[in-house]
Amino acid sequence: MLENGADFLLGITYYILYGRLGFSVDIDEINKGSNGQDLRSKEEIERFISDELKRPIYVVGASTGSDTHSVGIDAILNHKGYNGHPGLEAFRGFVVRNMGSQVPNERLVAEAVRLNADAILVSQTVSQQDLHIAHMTSFVDMMEAEGLRERFILICGGAHVTAELAKELGYDAGFSKGSYAEHVARFLVSALSTRGL
Repeated sequence: MLENGADFLLGITYYILYGRLGFSVDIDEINKGSNGQDLRSKEEIERFISDELKRPIYVVGASTGSDTHSVGIDAILNHKGYNGHPGLEAFRGFVVRNMGSQVPNERLVAEAVRLNADAILVSQTVSQQDLHIAHMTSFVDMMEAEGLRERFILICGGAHVTAELAKELGYDAGFSKGSYAEHVARFLVSALSTRGL
């Protein structure tokens, strides 16, 4: 055990490797989103909403539970976005409510119901002792207990979230590092068009 009870650090290791490749890299593959979908431009997504959906997409998001980190949810939702990629607030056709951090599950769901939202975004950054998994699981459990799970598209995100983990926990999609608002928007328009909404 490490000092100060920091034994949780033993399960995570990051490496940065430098070297030459004996093969080529397909840049188009790198530009695919976390769920393997082609990245559409902001303009293409806005045109799809206008021409195909013919109504706004309502999104509510927050960092839930004890998680105080709002950088990830802000990058996806806020107008400014991140790294030159505007957030969903900057997209025509999206109505966005960013509730910030440390939002109780009940409050997030109540706001989604009040706005008749299409999607709820749950952000989790803190991963010590798998706290992110506990928070995301309790959210889905509460949605199912209230009979609201099928009413919303549920998306989770965070540094330690994968698409596979998201599905396993009961979410429709999960996004991690390297994801931008375009990835989330692309998934949302695809999911809504599939559902016929």
